[in-house]
Amino acid sequence: MTDVRTADEKRPARTAVVSGASSGIGAATAWALARDGFEVVLTARRTDRLEAVAKEIRDDGGAARVFPLDVTDREAVLAFAGQVPACDVLVNNAGGAYGTEHIENADPGDWRSMYEVNVVGALHMTQALLPSLRASGDGVVVVISSTASFTCYEGGGGYSAAKHGAHVLAETLRLEVCGEPLRVVEVAPGMVHTEEFALNRYRGDLNKAEAVYAGVADPLVAEDVADVVTWAVTRPPHVNIDLLVVRPRAQAAQHKVHRTS
Repeated sequence: MTDVRTADEKRPARTAVVSGASSGIGAATAWALARDGFEVVLTARRTDRLEAVAKEIRDDGGAARVFPLDVTDREAVLAFAGQVPACDVLVNNAGGAYGTEHIENADPGDWRSMYEVNVVGALHMTQALLPSLRASGDGVVVVISSTASFTCYEGGGGYSAAKHGAHVLAETLRLEVCGEPLRVVEVAPGMVHTEEFALNRYRGDLNKAEAVYAGVADPLVAEDVADVVTWAVTRPPHVNIDLLVVRPRAQAAQHKVHRTS
């Protein structure tokens, strides 16, 4: 873990752990929370990308620490939690989509990988950090799901199944911790144009990835989702944002997108 604080520096009032923070929504969320006064702990698998994001946050005057981590590795997650002295907010953002094949031709390995990172990874992180979140007196668990959690579409079976699992994790946890000093927030984005999501889904095919957003004048960007997350976790302690669906104006539903060309 990298920590550049000195003894003379004042510790920010609250600490936020963000998974999948090396790019996209995770990186943007870390930025937004740091600007709101949180000390952010960035986790993801790619150390170089994490360090680059953390440096930008520090150069902007924020407090950031880095911990390379694969959320699907339970032992690594438990070791990580043992090195985080406090956690007020956990943003379960690590995830992704792999492949667009119909169920008939889908690779079970892709489905397994999506479930492991989107659901089991969030379970690992939540279980490991719940003691610290409780101890904070106002812990917030955020789950980044997707509008695919609620709407199925051709070629999206594995991703929808995984994100529905993430939705169920959030819904069930909220029931189970009711009465405790914990809030559980689910943010379900629609079409978000980030540098890697569609590219990974289409296995590096840039043309297919860009076609997803073709003709959409203003899809969401990562910073839009980060703004929503920051707003939700900074509500007064008695206010819980159970579920917030956020789409671009051009997208009314999974299959209803206005394109100018």
